[in-house]
Amino acid sequence: MENKIFALRTTANREDQVMDFITSNAQRKHLEVYAIIHPHGMRGYIFIEAKNKEAIEEAFHGVPYAKGILPSPIEYKEIEATLEQLKVQMNIEKNDIVEIISGPFKREKAKVTRVDEQKEEVIVELLEAAVPIPITVKLDSVKVIRRDKEEESEEKENE
Repeated sequence: MENKIFALRTTANREDQVMDFITSNAQRKHLEVYAIIHPHGMRGYIFIEAKNKEAIEEAFHGVPYAKGILPSPIEYKEIEATLEQLKVQMNIEKNDIVEIISGPFKREKAKVTRVDEQKEEVIVELLEAAVPIPITVKLDSVKVIRRDKEEESEEKENE
């Protein structure tokens, strides 16, 4: 039997909390829940992949901010585009030059000083700032515009 993907309605801006609760419930109750995602820019919904709808219902039972599952399963191809974006954004390394694409520092360029993959955050220092202040931003709030390794290889070629 093939796994199913269902959309779970949540309170807007509480998706991460709902995901945390469901993850801990699924682990504690040993449910067959395989993946939980919250696509960037899609407020009020998370997608859960599980063996069946009952496993998902049990995982979100009693979870605050979880409103309910949409009645029919979602086809993978319907959400595939939102998943591809995530793969690209995990490709951020220390010393990369990034542009912040959302939040109060939108359009600012910054240098990555640390990547925290567990929290899906990067610590950056703004390039135009007079004093370097570390700022923590979500991985999906930045895009790489220049790689540190590219600079090194160009310097070696020029020598």
